[in-house]
Parts: sequence; structure tokens; C-alpha cells
Amino acid sequence: MLRGPFAHRDFRLLFLGRTTSIVGNAFANVALAFAVLDLTGSKADLGYVLAARSLPQVVFLLAGGVWADRLPRHLVMVVSNVASGLSQAAVATLLLSGHARVWHLGVLAALNGASSAFFFPASTGIVPQTVPRPLLQSANAALRLGLTSGFISGAALGGVVVGVTSPGVGIACDAASFFVAALFIGAMSIPATLRMEGSSFVAELVEGWREFSSRPWLWAIVAQFGFVNAAEQGCEAVLGPAIAKTHLHGATGWGVILTAQSVGLVAGGLIMLRLRPTRMLLAATLAFLLTVPFLLALSVPVAYAGVVAAAALAGIGIESFQVLWDTTLQQEIAQEKLSRVSSYDALGSFVLVPLGLAVAGPVAQAVGTRETILGAAALSLGATLAVLLSRDVRTIRRRDAVSSAAEVSSEASR
Repeated sequence: MLRGPFAHRDFRLLFLGRTTSIVGNAFANVALAFAVLDLTGSKADLGYVLAARSLPQVVFLLAGGVWADRLPRHLVMVVSNVASGLSQAAVATLLLSGHARVWHLGVLAALNGASSAFFFPASTGIVPQTVPRPLLQSANAALRLGLTSGFISGAALGGVVVGVTSPGVGIACDAASFFVAALFIGAMSIPATLRMEGSSFVAELVEGWREFSSRPWLWAIVAQFGFVNAAEQGCEAVLGPAIAKTHLHGATGWGVILTAQSVGLVAGGLIMLRLRPTRMLLAATLAFLLTVPFLLALSVPVAYAGVVAAAALAGIGIESFQVLWDTTLQQEIAQEKLSRVSSYDALGSFVLVPLGLAVAGPVAQAVGTRETILGAAALSLGATLAVLLSRDVRTIRRRDAVSSAAEVSSEASR
């Protein structure tokens, strides 16, 4: 007999859809990096391609948030998955046919980023529509466990597949995963009473901004991650594969490192299934400090086993933060505004990522790879500690609503 969030049909379908697509994305993370490095050998080119995906993702996030609050969120996710699958299928075709150029990969990455901008706000906002409020943290932890376990298998298999075949095969696997995920999400049935429709796009955007800007804890942490994500992703996504190619056993070695980080993510998710800290944001912020040792390990780089261990520790910190952050948002923000607030969250958190990805390679070439990563580690540490100056971050408490037996029974029968 299914228990907890898995007793709810829509949650099961959401879990399957999101987990399926992340397996493919794990393939793509390895495949795209080594596709660019195989074409030109340039860390800067890899950064430009990754930035090309990230920039339109940032530009379209606010529109994605509005439409996710207006329309049935699962249908927004289906369209996003199909569009992403088509863009990745085109990348795979170019790579496998031998006609790929870096600018091709950049243009298709931009299309993929634009489609994914609509997926994120909808996927965050839809969770409270699939389970009762007391099950939100369990639901978020379960979803994150599905994502990380999918990433474990995908990163491990992706590293092997790319190593023994080609990056094009890895990207083709990602394309297929998007189409399968769309089938699962499309089978969800969100009640019509939860379909939020508005009269004015601009008015809804302004309303979302008011909700976002009125909460100091929210914009403080988003500002933190604006800098942290740019620094850490620029180093890990651009410099990490290059370091692996030279010192850490290439694509297969990098796949193992990503897998170790995913093992840490699973461990963090399991911890969050049992541990329910009262001060959620304080616990989340302290947990995120566990990401700094991974940057330090890459900067040397230390022995391969040390990098793997640091990646696992970073995974625990990331996952613990993310579960507690999602749960806090879903507790504090009204459901009909949640996707819009999530889009402002994502916009602020990722707005500097294209810059971080684009400059990581050139900066490393100018001042040195080790110095660049050490600078990113110092920035991440300082920004995270600064957030603790916010009283709200230190004091916001969990307040699980008590649902009636009739409500829980009704939700479980859906």
C-alpha cells in the first residue's frame, strides 16, 4: 500500500516525469561539455555555449512564471518538455552526422534554455496541488531524491556512454528522455478550480514582484545565489571538465565525480525525509556551506579520491538547502502566486550565471585556473555567511498546517 505523497496519483506522475528527464539531462551534462572540447578544445567556447543556454532561460523566466500561474501547470510542463526534446534531437543529429559547429550548439542551447524557463516555475508551483500541506516537505524530499537518483544513474551511464561512443549518443538519450517525461506529466489531472487565470500579464507580473520584494528573507537569499551560482557554476561547469580531461581521468572520471555529488544529494534527501528543523532557512544556509570544500578540492586539484569525496559532501549541502528552501516557499507564499514568485527567485538566482559561464574560461586563461576557483570559493563563502545577518533567515519557523481527515482522504482518492 502506497503511503505519504506517493498515495496521490498526480504526485506519482509528477515524480516519474521529473525523474525521467533528469536521467537524460545527466547524460547531456557530460556529453555537451566533451562535444565542445572535442570540437575546439577551448574552455572559453564551452563557457559561451553554456552561457547561450543560460541567458534565454533567465530572460523568459518571468513570462514562464505568469503563464504557469494562469494555465494548468502540468500542460505548461508538457510543452516545455517537448520543445526541449526537439532542440536536443537537433543537436544529436548534428553531432552524429559530423556537421556540428560550435555556433550550432550555441543556437540550439539557447532554444533549449528558453523552453526550460517555462518548466521551472510550473514544476515548483505544482507540488502543493498534488499533496496536502503536511506532506510538502516529504513530497519535496521525494522529488529531489528521484532527481538525484536519476542523476546518479544518468551521470554514471553518461560518462561511460560518451567515453565509449560519442557525445552525440549522450545528447540523443537526453532528447528521448524529454519525450517520455512529457507523456507522464501529460497524464496528470489538475482540478479546474486550481487553474489560475488572470486578466493582465503586466498586472500579474507586478503582483508577483510585490509578493517577492516584500519579504526580506526571500530577496536576501536570492541575491546570495545570484553571486554564488555564477561563481560556482562557472567554475564547475566550465573549468571542471577541463581539469578532469587533464588530471582526473577524462569524461569517465568527470562522470564519476558528478555521480559522487549525486550520491551526496541522495544522502541529503534521505536526511531531509527524517530531519525536520524548526528554523528551516537557518538550517538550509548552514548546510549550503558544505559546497565550498568541493571548489577547494578542484582548485589544487587534490587526489582524485579527495575530489570525489568533496563532491559528495557538496551534494549533501545542496540537497538539504533545496528541500528546505522549496518547503519554505510553499509554506510562506499563496498557491495562486507561487509560480510567479518562483520565477523571480529563479531570475535573481540565475541572472549572473551566463556571465559566470562566459568569463570563467577567459579569466582562468588570464590569471590561472587555480586562482579563479579559489576566488569563486571565497565569494561563495562570503555571500552565504552574509545572509545570516538577516533576522528572518535566522528566525522563520516551520508551521505545518493541520489538515482534517476528510481533506487528506479526499486528496488521497484523486
